[in-house]
Formats: sequence, C-alpha cells, structure tokens
Amino acid sequence: MNSLKVDISNILDFVSQEEVNGFQDQINVSFLSLLDKTGKGNDFLGWVDLPVEITKSVISDIQEKAEYIRKNADILIVVGIGGSYLGARAVIDALKNNFDYLLPDNERKNPLVLYAGQNLSEDYLVDLLGILDKRDYAINVISKSGTTTEPAVSFRILKNHLEKKYGKANAARRIVATTDKSRGALKQLANTEGYATFVVPDDVGGRFSVLTPVGLFPIAVAGFDISNLAEGALAMRTKLMANSTIGTNPAATYAAARNALYNKDRFVEILVNYLPNLYYFTEWWKQLYGESEGKEGKGIFPAGVINTTDLHSMGQYIQEGKRKLFETVLSVDKPNKNICIPVDESNLDSLNYISGKNIHFVNQMAEKGTTLAHIDGGVPNISISIPEVNEYFIGQLIYFYEFACALSGYVLGVNPFDQPGVEAYKKNMFALLGKPGFEKETEEIRKRI
Repeated sequence: MNSLKVDISNILDFVSQEEVNGFQDQINVSFLSLLDKTGKGNDFLGWVDLPVEITKSVISDIQEKAEYIRKNADILIVVGIGGSYLGARAVIDALKNNFDYLLPDNERKNPLVLYAGQNLSEDYLVDLLGILDKRDYAINVISKSGTTTEPAVSFRILKNHLEKKYGKANAARRIVATTDKSRGALKQLANTEGYATFVVPDDVGGRFSVLTPVGLFPIAVAGFDISNLAEGALAMRTKLMANSTIGTNPAATYAAARNALYNKDRFVEILVNYLPNLYYFTEWWKQLYGESEGKEGKGIFPAGVINTTDLHSMGQYIQEGKRKLFETVLSVDKPNKNICIPVDESNLDSLNYISGKNIHFVNQMAEKGTTLAHIDGGVPNISISIPEVNEYFIGQLIYFYEFACALSGYVLGVNPFDQPGVEAYKKNMFALLGKPGFEKETEEIRKRI
C-alpha cells in the first residue's frame, strides 16, 4: 500500500548530504534508546508501542460507548487542553466536512464535536452554554489529574449545566471521563458519580496521547474509523522499526535534516500545508515539537501557515525576510472530492486557460511554484507527502511525527517528554488568584505588577 514519503532534496543547496548523514551515529543511539526505553524520559515511552496495543477489544470498548453517545447526543463537548484535545481535534477536523456545523440535522449522521477547557474566555463559555440550552449533548472530560485549571473550570460549569438540564442521574450517563486509572480528582469524581471512564496510560504524555482513548473516543463519536487510524499507525511503526538508516527510515531522515538545518542557524520551522482542514493538524504538530524540544535554551521554533491563504499575508516575509527559517511542506497527492473550473464565454477573468482543470491541480501547481520561489529566496524546503487524507494515512502521519520528534529531541540533547517550563505561568496565575498555599508568592508577585 502507498505510504508517507519524505524528500529532503530541496535542502541540499543549504546543507550537504554529508552534513545530514553526519547525524547517523546519533540517530542510531537515539533509535536504540527508544526501542530499549533507556533514554531521557523513558518513563513516558508508552506511545512507542501503542499501535501494537490497540487491540480489537480496545477498539470495541471505545466504539460501544461512542455508539451510545451518538444515539443520545447531537453534540459532544470535549473538555481538555493541550494534548488532551489537540490530537482529537486535528484528526476530526482533517476528516470532517469543512462546513459540518451548517449541515441540516437530517444530513448529520454523527454528533458535532465542540471543545471547552482549552481557554479561559468567559464569552466563549457563555456562547457555548447558549447553544447547549437548545441541543442534546454529552461531555468527554479529559485530564489525568482533574485539577488543571482551564478544563477544571469549564467542566465544573458544564457539569452544573448538564445536571440542571437532565437531572443528576441522567447527566452522569452523558459524561465520559478519560483520566488516570486509579488516582486523581477526576477519577475520584467519576467513581463517586458513576461516570463511564477510559484510561490515560501512566507512561504516555498528553502530546503523544492521540492514539489512546484521549483521542480515539472523540474521534469515534465523530463517526470516523479508529480501526483504520490504528492500522495506519501500526504500518508506520513497522516501517520505522525496520532500521534507523537516514534515507531509508523517513523519521530518521526528517530528524537528521531538521537538525542539520538547525546547526546552520535555521531555528524556525514552518509547517506548510495547502488544505484548510489540516489547520488543527498543524496546531497539534506545533505543540508536539514546541513542548518536546523547546528547553534548556535549545530548540527549533515551530510555526505554521495554510497556503495559498497565507501567501497573501506571511508569504512576503517567508520570501524575503530574515533567513533563519526553513519550511516543511505537508503535501496531499489527491483530494477526496472533485470540482473543475468551467469555461466562461466572456473570459473576463482570463481563466479559460485552466478551464477543465480541477481545483486540486491548480493548488498543486501553486504549491510547486511556491516551493521553487522560496528555495530561490533562500528558504530550504523539506517535503512530506501522503496519498490522501483519510484515517489510515492520518494514522501514519501521527506516528511518523511522534517518532521523528523523539529522535530529533534526543539528537538535540534534551528530554523530549517533559515540559518543566509549562509550570512557570501556573505558579504566577495561582499566586494572583490567591490559591491557598501560594501566599508567599502572592505577596512577591503583587510587588511586580
């Protein structure tokens, strides 16, 4: 079957193949560290084997509960932040109808998936509650601890709304908690209230959790085939486990190429795609790489653009701005739908020269033309391509990026699986809010504002 491909030929005017291949020894060591689970952060390497562990029984359990929600709710609210929602949203948005929220009820086969807990906007929550007053809904709250501020605040409000709308007992049947298997505030609440639960594995961090029930359950509720998603991830795992050779192993090739560019002072990577439904895939990728590599004063800054839209905004900077960046272009070979440009007799817009062509062909030519222009402008380009956007190839893409991220982080010399810097804002926020136990910090921080 066709598979994801990586092409680094368009960086070789900026770094040599020898410089890329020079990372082979480090890649080999990093590769073995992942397989043997001996590297930094090895207590969070459960994601490496997830594609093997997603059994038919696991899929069946998720699909059974998803079916109950599909039959009883028009809307599923996914409550989570960071990896607790970005992976699911990336997959759902990639696969769904671009205008699913406007489909008539009689045309929508599955619940609309909406999100809460990913911000602290009062307006957002009030607007959401206004919609939920009028619709049947369910909640999937995702948190290992149950005490992360943003989702905990949203869940408290939504739980209160749900219980007032349906009654406490009926509301409990509309709540699914994805949380720790045995401890934490959310697990305790789920046990007390009788919520259905799925487990966040102890050895899988949030940004690597999309192939656990964290991602699989909401994806299944949205009506997509999680079996094919898992099969794609397994196929990619099999491919990547075969060897660690740069040029043969796509994750090794990508990790080596981006580190070679980093060594040339290219410390901004722009993930480029040409399909608007991949916007949240880029957001997931940004968290994966930013949170994994950005530490100890090191790391490539992950950015993203959606072309051709952003060619009319960010395109100028990419073409002629500071030469500290490189691009990774995520290409899709064929669309899922087709529409051709018609002939127009007046031809006032001068488009008859491409009449009869489908839009994807024009989009591909825009992609190729942009890549060449940016290379000429001094921007190295890596190409990552998949045959089409479906569950199988999105599964491949997820596992590829996760594995490449781990390799790249190890080559960089950091622990790709922790995020100590995330705690800094929380301490300040807790102090400013007057959280018990932060009295000293409250006194100190108020002197600064």
